[in-house]
Amino acid sequence: MREIAFIKQNKEKWLEFELAIFGKAKKNPDELANLYIQMMNDLSYAQTYYPKSKTVVYLNHLASQIYQKIYKTKRAEKNRFMEFFKTEVPLLVYEYRRYLMYSFVLFFITVAIGLISARYDQNFVRLILGDGYVNMTLENIKKGDPMAVYGTGSNWGSFIGITMNNLYVGARCYIYGIFGGIGTFYISLQNCIMLGSFQYFFYEQGVFWKSVRGIWIHGSMEIFAIVIETSAGFILGASILFPKTFSRVNSFKIGFKNSFKIFLSTFPFTISAGFLEGFITRYSIDMPNWLSSFIILFTLSVISYYYLVYPYIVYKKTQPLSAKLT
Repeated sequence: MREIAFIKQNKEKWLEFELAIFGKAKKNPDELANLYIQMMNDLSYAQTYYPKSKTVVYLNHLASQIYQKIYKTKRAEKNRFMEFFKTEVPLLVYEYRRYLMYSFVLFFITVAIGLISARYDQNFVRLILGDGYVNMTLENIKKGDPMAVYGTGSNWGSFIGITMNNLYVGARCYIYGIFGGIGTFYISLQNCIMLGSFQYFFYEQGVFWKSVRGIWIHGSMEIFAIVIETSAGFILGASILFPKTFSRVNSFKIGFKNSFKIFLSTFPFTISAGFLEGFITRYSIDMPNWLSSFIILFTLSVISYYYLVYPYIVYKKTQPLSAKLT
Protein backbone atom coordinates (compact mmCIF):
# COMPACT_ATOMS: atom_id res chain seq x y z
CA MET A 1 0.00 0.00 0.00
CA ARG A 2 1.30 3.45 -0.88
CA GLU A 3 1.86 5.76 2.08
CA ILE A 4 -0.75 8.31 1.00
CA ALA A 5 -3.36 5.55 0.81
CA PHE A 6 -2.30 4.25 4.24
CA ILE A 7 -2.75 7.71 5.75
CA LYS A 8 -6.11 8.25 4.05
CA GLN A 9 -7.36 4.88 5.28
CA ASN A 10 -6.42 5.49 8.92
CA LYS A 11 -6.62 9.25 9.46
CA GLU A 12 -10.09 9.13 11.06
CA LYS A 13 -8.88 6.52 13.55
CA TRP A 14 -5.79 8.57 14.36
CA LEU A 15 -7.97 11.62 14.96
CA GLU A 16 -9.88 9.54 17.51
CA PHE A 17 -6.55 8.75 19.18
CA GLU A 18 -5.73 12.45 19.41
CA LEU A 19 -9.10 13.20 20.98
CA ALA A 20 -8.50 10.47 23.55
CA ILE A 21 -5.04 11.87 24.35
CA PHE A 22 -6.29 15.41 24.89
CA GLY A 23 -9.20 14.26 27.03
CA LYS A 24 -11.86 15.47 24.59
CA ALA A 25 -13.14 11.91 24.20
CA LYS A 26 -13.39 9.99 27.47
CA LYS A 27 -12.16 6.40 27.31
CA ASN A 28 -12.06 3.70 29.96
CA PRO A 29 -8.86 1.68 30.49
CA ASP A 30 -9.98 -1.19 28.23
CA GLU A 31 -10.80 1.18 25.39
CA LEU A 32 -7.44 2.90 25.80
CA ALA A 33 -5.65 -0.46 25.72
CA ASN A 34 -7.51 -1.35 22.52
CA LEU A 35 -6.50 1.97 20.99
CA TYR A 36 -2.92 1.30 21.95
CA ILE A 37 -2.99 -2.12 20.27
CA GLN A 38 -4.30 -0.58 17.06
CA MET A 39 -1.75 2.21 17.23
CA MET A 40 1.14 -0.21 17.70
CA ASN A 41 -0.08 -2.26 14.73
CA ASP A 42 -0.18 0.86 12.56
CA LEU A 43 3.23 1.93 13.85
CA SER A 44 4.76 -1.48 13.09
CA TYR A 45 3.34 -1.38 9.57
CA ALA A 46 4.64 2.15 8.98
CA GLN A 47 8.09 1.28 10.35
CA THR A 48 8.25 -1.67 7.94
CA TYR A 49 7.07 0.04 4.75
CA TYR A 50 7.80 3.76 5.34
CA PRO A 51 10.76 3.69 7.77
CA LYS A 52 12.01 7.23 7.10
CA SER A 53 8.67 9.02 6.76
CA LYS A 54 7.07 11.59 9.02
CA THR A 55 4.20 9.14 9.49
CA VAL A 56 6.45 6.95 11.67
CA VAL A 57 7.41 9.94 13.83
CA TYR A 58 3.76 10.94 14.20
CA LEU A 59 2.53 7.44 15.09
CA ASN A 60 5.40 6.84 17.51
CA HIS A 61 4.52 10.04 19.35
CA LEU A 62 0.81 9.11 19.50
CA ALA A 63 1.69 5.64 20.78
CA SER A 64 3.89 7.03 23.55
CA GLN A 65 1.15 9.46 24.60
CA ILE A 66 -1.52 6.74 24.73
CA TYR A 67 0.87 4.50 26.65
CA GLN A 68 1.40 7.22 29.25
CA LYS A 69 -2.36 7.74 29.51
CA ILE A 70 -2.88 4.01 30.13
CA TYR A 71 -0.29 4.07 32.91
CA LYS A 72 -1.80 7.22 34.34
CA THR A 73 -5.15 5.42 34.62
CA LYS A 74 -3.54 2.36 36.18
CA ARG A 75 -1.75 4.53 38.73
CA ALA A 76 -4.97 6.16 39.99
CA GLU A 77 -5.04 3.95 43.10
CA LYS A 78 -1.29 4.00 43.65
CA ASN A 79 0.98 6.51 45.29
CA ARG A 80 0.81 9.30 42.70
CA PHE A 81 3.88 11.08 44.03
CA MET A 82 6.08 8.00 43.92
CA GLU A 83 4.87 6.92 40.48
CA PHE A 84 5.53 10.40 39.12
CA PHE A 85 9.24 10.12 39.92
CA LYS A 86 9.53 6.37 39.48
CA THR A 87 7.93 5.96 36.04
CA GLU A 88 6.37 9.05 34.49
CA VAL A 89 9.33 11.45 34.55
CA PRO A 90 11.95 8.87 33.45
CA LEU A 91 9.81 7.92 30.43
CA LEU A 92 9.46 11.59 29.49
CA VAL A 93 13.19 12.18 29.92
CA TYR A 94 13.87 9.22 27.63
CA GLU A 95 11.36 10.46 25.06
CA TYR A 96 12.95 13.94 25.00
CA ARG A 97 16.53 12.76 25.54
CA ARG A 98 17.87 14.71 22.56
CA TYR A 99 16.92 17.98 24.28
CA LEU A 100 18.92 16.90 27.30
CA MET A 101 21.86 16.33 24.99
CA TYR A 102 21.40 19.82 23.50
CA SER A 103 21.40 21.30 27.01
CA PHE A 104 24.63 19.55 27.99
CA VAL A 105 26.33 20.63 24.77
CA LEU A 106 25.25 24.22 25.45
CA PHE A 107 26.42 23.91 29.06
CA PHE A 108 29.95 22.77 28.21
CA ILE A 109 30.36 25.26 25.36
CA THR A 110 29.22 28.27 27.39
CA VAL A 111 31.23 27.27 30.48
CA ALA A 112 34.26 27.06 28.18
CA ILE A 113 33.44 30.53 26.86
CA GLY A 114 33.48 31.82 30.45
CA LEU A 115 36.80 30.10 31.17
CA ILE A 116 38.48 31.38 28.03
CA SER A 117 37.12 34.91 28.45
CA ALA A 118 38.38 35.07 32.03
CA ARG A 119 41.73 33.68 30.90
CA TYR A 120 42.36 36.33 28.24
CA ASP A 121 40.54 39.33 29.73
CA GLN A 122 41.52 40.25 33.29
CA ASN A 123 38.51 42.52 33.67
CA PHE A 124 36.01 39.89 32.56
CA VAL A 125 35.51 38.33 36.01
CA ARG A 126 34.77 41.74 37.54
CA LEU A 127 32.37 42.49 34.70
CA ILE A 128 30.46 39.26 35.33
CA LEU A 129 30.64 38.95 39.13
CA GLY A 130 30.94 42.62 40.12
CA ASP A 131 33.73 44.47 41.91
CA GLY A 132 32.20 44.05 45.33
CA TYR A 133 32.03 40.25 45.16
CA VAL A 134 35.51 39.92 43.63
CA ASN A 135 37.11 42.19 46.26
CA MET A 136 35.37 40.35 49.08
CA THR A 137 36.52 36.98 47.73
CA LEU A 138 40.10 38.22 47.37
CA GLU A 139 40.04 39.24 51.03
CA ASN A 140 38.71 35.82 52.01
CA ILE A 141 41.48 34.16 50.00
CA LYS A 142 44.08 36.22 51.84
CA LYS A 143 42.55 35.04 55.13
CA GLY A 144 42.88 31.43 54.00
CA ASP A 145 39.16 30.70 53.49
CA PRO A 146 38.08 31.37 49.88
CA MET A 147 34.66 29.85 50.62
CA ALA A 148 33.97 32.11 53.60
CA VAL A 149 31.01 33.70 51.80
CA TYR A 150 29.07 30.48 52.36
CA GLY A 151 29.56 30.78 56.11
CA THR A 152 27.69 34.07 56.46
CA GLY A 153 24.21 34.07 57.95
CA SER A 154 22.40 31.31 59.82
CA ASN A 155 22.06 27.77 58.51
CA TRP A 156 18.30 27.94 58.09
CA GLY A 157 18.32 31.47 56.75
CA SER A 158 20.92 30.56 54.13
CA PHE A 159 19.08 27.36 53.23
CA ILE A 160 15.74 29.08 52.67
CA GLY A 161 17.19 32.11 50.86
CA ILE A 162 19.47 30.07 48.61
CA THR A 163 16.76 27.53 47.78
CA MET A 164 14.21 30.20 46.85
CA ASN A 165 16.78 31.92 44.63
CA ASN A 166 17.72 28.67 42.90
CA LEU A 167 14.06 27.79 42.32
CA TYR A 168 13.55 31.26 40.85
CA VAL A 169 16.52 30.87 38.50
CA GLY A 170 15.27 27.44 37.41
CA ALA A 171 11.76 28.75 36.84
CA ARG A 172 13.06 31.55 34.63
CA CYS A 173 15.20 29.10 32.72
CA TYR A 174 12.14 26.96 32.02
CA ILE A 175 9.36 29.53 31.55
CA TYR A 176 11.41 31.69 29.19
CA GLY A 177 11.36 28.74 26.82
CA ILE A 178 7.96 30.03 25.74
CA PHE A 179 9.82 32.55 23.57
CA GLY A 180 10.83 29.81 21.18
CA GLY A 181 13.63 28.65 23.49
CA ILE A 182 15.56 31.91 23.04
CA GLY A 183 14.83 33.06 26.60
CA THR A 184 16.02 29.73 27.98
CA PHE A 185 19.18 29.97 25.90
CA TYR A 186 19.88 33.47 27.28
CA ILE A 187 19.40 32.50 30.94
CA SER A 188 21.55 29.40 30.49
CA LEU A 189 24.21 31.44 28.72
CA GLN A 190 24.35 33.91 31.62
CA ASN A 191 24.66 31.24 34.30
CA CYS A 192 27.18 29.06 32.49
CA ILE A 193 29.49 31.91 31.50
CA MET A 194 29.35 33.09 35.11
CA LEU A 195 30.23 29.58 36.32
CA GLY A 196 33.16 29.28 33.93
CA SER A 197 34.64 32.67 34.80
CA PHE A 198 33.97 32.11 38.52
CA GLN A 199 35.81 28.81 38.53
CA TYR A 200 38.75 30.20 36.55
CA PHE A 201 39.02 33.09 39.00
CA PHE A 202 39.82 30.64 41.81
CA TYR A 203 42.23 28.76 39.59
CA GLU A 204 44.06 32.00 38.83
CA GLN A 205 44.31 32.76 42.55
CA GLY A 206 45.82 29.35 43.27
CA VAL A 207 42.89 28.02 45.33
CA PHE A 208 41.18 25.92 42.66
CA TRP A 209 40.96 22.72 44.71
CA LYS A 210 39.63 24.55 47.76
CA SER A 211 36.96 26.15 45.58
CA VAL A 212 36.00 22.79 44.08
CA ARG A 213 35.67 21.23 47.52
CA GLY A 214 33.32 24.03 48.52
CA ILE A 215 31.35 24.98 45.41
CA TRP A 216 30.63 21.49 44.10
CA ILE A 217 29.35 20.06 47.38
CA HIS A 218 26.08 21.75 46.50
CA GLY A 219 26.91 22.64 42.90
CA SER A 220 26.72 19.09 41.55
CA MET A 221 22.96 18.97 42.05
CA GLU A 222 22.34 22.69 41.60
CA ILE A 223 24.11 23.02 38.25
CA PHE A 224 22.87 19.67 36.94
CA ALA A 225 19.31 20.72 37.79
CA ILE A 226 19.76 23.91 35.77
CA VAL A 227 20.83 21.80 32.78
CA ILE A 228 17.63 19.75 33.14
CA GLU A 229 15.55 22.93 33.47
CA THR A 230 17.23 24.21 30.32
CA SER A 231 16.21 21.08 28.45
CA ALA A 232 12.62 21.53 29.70
CA GLY A 233 12.66 25.10 28.40
CA PHE A 234 13.89 23.89 25.01
CA ILE A 235 11.11 21.27 24.90
CA LEU A 236 8.58 24.01 25.57
CA GLY A 237 10.05 26.23 22.87
CA ALA A 238 10.26 23.38 20.34
CA SER A 239 6.58 22.54 20.87
CA ILE A 240 5.76 26.01 19.54
CA LEU A 241 8.31 26.18 16.75
CA PHE A 242 8.04 22.59 15.50
CA PRO A 243 4.45 21.29 15.88
CA LYS A 244 5.10 18.45 13.39
CA THR A 245 1.78 16.90 12.38
CA PHE A 246 -0.16 18.47 15.29
CA SER A 247 -1.76 21.87 15.25
CA ARG A 248 0.43 24.46 16.94
CA VAL A 249 -2.02 24.74 19.85
CA ASN A 250 -2.15 20.99 20.47
CA SER A 251 1.61 20.71 20.10
CA PHE A 252 2.04 23.43 22.72
CA LYS A 253 -0.37 21.66 25.09
CA ILE A 254 1.61 18.43 24.84
CA GLY A 255 4.96 20.23 25.08
CA PHE A 256 3.90 22.28 28.09
CA LYS A 257 2.43 19.31 29.97
CA ASN A 258 5.48 17.10 29.43
CA SER A 259 8.15 19.76 29.90
CA PHE A 260 6.49 21.04 33.07
CA LYS A 261 6.65 17.56 34.59
CA ILE A 262 10.36 17.36 33.80
CA PHE A 263 10.82 20.82 35.30
CA LEU A 264 8.96 19.82 38.49
CA SER A 265 11.19 16.76 38.84
CA THR A 266 14.19 19.01 39.52
CA PHE A 267 12.67 20.49 42.69
CA PRO A 268 13.91 17.77 45.12
CA PHE A 269 17.44 18.15 43.74
CA THR A 270 17.33 21.95 43.88
CA ILE A 271 16.06 21.85 47.46
CA SER A 272 18.72 19.29 48.38
CA ALA A 273 21.39 21.54 46.86
CA GLY A 274 20.06 24.47 48.93
CA PHE A 275 20.23 22.34 52.07
CA LEU A 276 23.84 21.34 51.35
CA GLU A 277 24.81 24.93 50.62
CA GLY A 278 23.17 26.23 53.78
CA PHE A 279 24.30 23.52 56.18
CA ILE A 280 27.35 21.70 54.74
CA THR A 281 29.32 23.87 52.31
CA ARG A 282 30.27 26.37 55.02
CA TYR A 283 32.32 23.64 56.70
CA SER A 284 34.14 22.50 53.55
CA ILE A 285 37.40 24.21 54.52
CA ASP A 286 37.57 22.10 57.70
CA MET A 287 36.50 18.82 56.08
CA PRO A 288 38.98 16.10 55.23
CA ASN A 289 39.47 15.77 51.47
CA TRP A 290 37.90 12.32 51.34
CA LEU A 291 34.64 13.55 52.89
CA SER A 292 34.12 16.53 50.62
CA SER A 293 35.08 14.40 47.61
CA PHE A 294 32.64 11.71 48.67
CA ILE A 295 29.76 14.21 49.00
CA ILE A 296 30.51 15.69 45.58
CA LEU A 297 30.77 12.32 43.84
CA PHE A 298 27.74 10.90 45.64
CA THR A 299 25.43 13.82 44.82
CA LEU A 300 26.65 13.92 41.22
CA SER A 301 26.13 10.16 40.91
CA VAL A 302 22.57 10.32 42.26
CA ILE A 303 21.32 13.01 39.91
CA SER A 304 23.30 11.63 36.95
CA TYR A 305 21.82 8.18 37.48
CA TYR A 306 18.28 9.52 37.70
CA TYR A 307 18.41 11.57 34.50
CA LEU A 308 21.00 9.74 32.37
CA VAL A 309 20.75 6.03 33.27
CA TYR A 310 17.43 5.33 34.98
CA PRO A 311 15.21 6.60 32.10
CA TYR A 312 16.76 4.00 29.80
CA ILE A 313 16.17 1.26 32.39
CA VAL A 314 12.51 2.25 32.81
CA TYR A 315 12.04 2.44 29.05
CA LYS A 316 13.47 -1.04 28.56
CA LYS A 317 11.19 -2.41 31.28
CA THR A 318 8.13 -1.10 29.43
CA GLN A 319 9.00 -2.90 26.23
CA PRO A 320 7.75 -6.38 27.23
CA LEU A 321 4.30 -4.89 27.93
CA SER A 322 4.29 -3.24 24.53
CA ALA A 323 5.13 -6.58 22.92
CA LYS A 324 2.26 -8.29 24.70
CA LEU A 325 -0.22 -5.65 23.62
CA THR A 326 0.87 -5.90 20.01
